[in-house]
Amino acid sequence: MSPASALRERVPRVAAADPGHARVRPKAGAPPIEHRMLITATLCLLAFGSVMVYSASSPLGVMSGRGFGTGTFVRYLVFGAVGLIAMQVLSRRGLALFDERSLRLFLIGSCAFLLLVLVPGVGREVNGARRWFGAGPIQFQPSELVKLALVLYAARYLADHPKRIGSGLIRLITPIAIVAGPACLLIVLEPDMGTALVIMLTLAALLLAAGVPARKLALLAALVGMIALLFVLTQPYQRARLESFLHPWSSKSTAGFQAVQGQIALGSGGVFGVGLGRSVQKIYYLPEAPTDFILAVVGEELGVMGIGLVAVLYGMVGYAGFRTARRARDRYAKLLASGLTSLILCQGVLNIFVVLGLAPLTGVPLPFISYAPTNLCVMLASVGLLLNIARPVKRLAVVEAPSRDSDADRDRRRRDRRTRRPGAGGRRRAAG
Repeated sequence: MSPASALRERVPRVAAADPGHARVRPKAGAPPIEHRMLITATLCLLAFGSVMVYSASSPLGVMSGRGFGTGTFVRYLVFGAVGLIAMQVLSRRGLALFDERSLRLFLIGSCAFLLLVLVPGVGREVNGARRWFGAGPIQFQPSELVKLALVLYAARYLADHPKRIGSGLIRLITPIAIVAGPACLLIVLEPDMGTALVIMLTLAALLLAAGVPARKLALLAALVGMIALLFVLTQPYQRARLESFLHPWSSKSTAGFQAVQGQIALGSGGVFGVGLGRSVQKIYYLPEAPTDFILAVVGEELGVMGIGLVAVLYGMVGYAGFRTARRARDRYAKLLASGLTSLILCQGVLNIFVVLGLAPLTGVPLPFISYAPTNLCVMLASVGLLLNIARPVKRLAVVEAPSRDSDADRDRRRRDRRTRRPGAGGRRRAAG
């Protein structure tokens, strides 16, 4: 047999490897579209937020004699970098880090910080509200951690007890209300009605995603709304905010000052705005321009088109987040993705409504854009968890190992060598 024929006979045997000797290795798939949309929208919101924070804060910094007015901008970049690190870590190991034990510790710790911030001398009071720890420019707001902890806890509870959904609303929400109720009460006592409202809206969206009928949720929302209204009417500070929402121009120099200045900023911007960095309202007119009312600066400088861009980016986050929830691999991941997406959207929509004059003043920052260090880190951590859920699952690819020579193959090769030797010697003798 010639060497060529022997090679042709051996090639199929090498390709047909023995399945018993095959190796299995993970093969990573391409990131799904929701994964890429989340990263793109989040980074665009961060870039846009850094520009607007600098635009809204630098004039006051320069006029007050604090250098070039970049202090707030630099702190935004620092906390944004911390949040991006958290997002990267959680996008790789998010669900693995928040197991049942670590989730319990996280919830207890965040609620303990929330209780300590109300202690005089421990928590820091700013503008009549005691919501922060820290000193100087570095501040930490425990209620932001509580928001994330409650979403994680509620998603885990609803995933572990699916049969309770059909057994009655009271029996279903009692374990959640036992934890979320006192936490929201402490947040309201700070006072911070806006954050408590965001938590309640997020939990309602999470219950709806778990399968609770909308009719029952509407009854629950009506009950909670009546309790909240009674609380607002009994608190002079909250009652003044409600009255300024109903009649802002009648109290334009007192409780309605911020709402009126925000409307003036939006009206001055028109469709295309007065130009980036050219806002007038942000200079000693609009309170909290870099934080709660930064959207008014966006509206004045970039007009309706700028606000529309912000809405489109939040729409991308919402679409990608709910698509991630629909395609998640288990019930817990589905509910957690729904809750985290609802957390971002509820806070964003509430801030937009307040600036547009469609809701009372709440003090809720605009996610990713406002200068709110703790909120920025928590929102980026939430995106990291969403990315972890949307992360493509590694597929198993079979890699064939080289087949081992059988006894028949070795005998065939010995016969081939014996048949080639005489032929080769005969040709050499004939040539001589």
